Amino acid sequence: MEAYRIDRFGSVDGIVLRSSDDPRPGLREVLMRVRASSLNYRDLMVIKGGGRGPTKIGVVPLSDGAGEVAAFGEGVTRVKIGDRVAGTFHPRWFGGPIKPEYLTDRLGANLDGMLAEYAVLSEEALVHVPSRLSLEEGATLPCAAVTAWVALTGHRRVTAGDTVLTLGSGGVSVFALQFAQILGARVIATTSTAEKTERLKALGASDVINYTETPDWDEKARELTDGRGVDCVVEIGGPGTIAKSLKALAVGGHISLSARAYRRRGPGSIPYC
Repeated sequence: MEAYRIDRFGSVDGIVLRSSDDPRPGLREVLMRVRASSLNYRDLMVIKGGGRGPTKIGVVPLSDGAGEVAAFGEGVTRVKIGDRVAGTFHPRWFGGPIKPEYLTDRLGANLDGMLAEYAVLSEEALVHVPSRLSLEEGATLPCAAVTAWVALTGHRRVTAGDTVLTLGSGGVSVFALQFAQILGARVIATTSTAEKTERLKALGASDVINYTETPDWDEKARELTDGRGVDCVVEIGGPGTIAKSLKALAVGGHISLSARAYRRRGPGSIPYC
């Protein structure tokens, strides 16, 4: 098979295309023919040699991808040949509270990821892609979409009538905007340009605050809620935004913190979503 691999860290120039024998699935493993893969900010962090957790030279990058079951090893019961599947972001986290040991294996970092013709996954580390979704759509979901969904439903579920504040126009925030609407919430978004403002409104944001023009966006968010504040902030900015996010909250509101924001902007991290 052909696969892109990280030959050196630092920039995308360190990725090289290499040929090798097709991989073979082992016990309870599935060979997926990768039909689509997607990019996340986290993938850039890995290529640059940063991010939380182990990385290694020679690994196939990208955590997110979808395709079809091409073969499987002994003991596999959850899939059959031709099934449409996608990998999961944390291949060892099957459910329940997250634990430190679940974070040691990461697709596209220390385990081969999705920028290849084939990927080998544990049958427990993949999910079926619904027929209503294309494989391209399914490939966008594991990292950003699941993070956004957990942010809105994980510890306290956003409900109809709530107001959600999303920060910026990255993948997590855009998914959160759309999921919040499905849950019946109003969404206020922040961004930095007029072009992005129009796009976020087209996606359904009731109001968009340009934080370059309105640096006190927390006050504007309270103003837009008649002084009450928002019920949930999907916080992806890290130390640079957390103080204002807290000020934007209503009494009884909550902040969903993305650990990736803290790995990107500061030394700490909060392993929430």
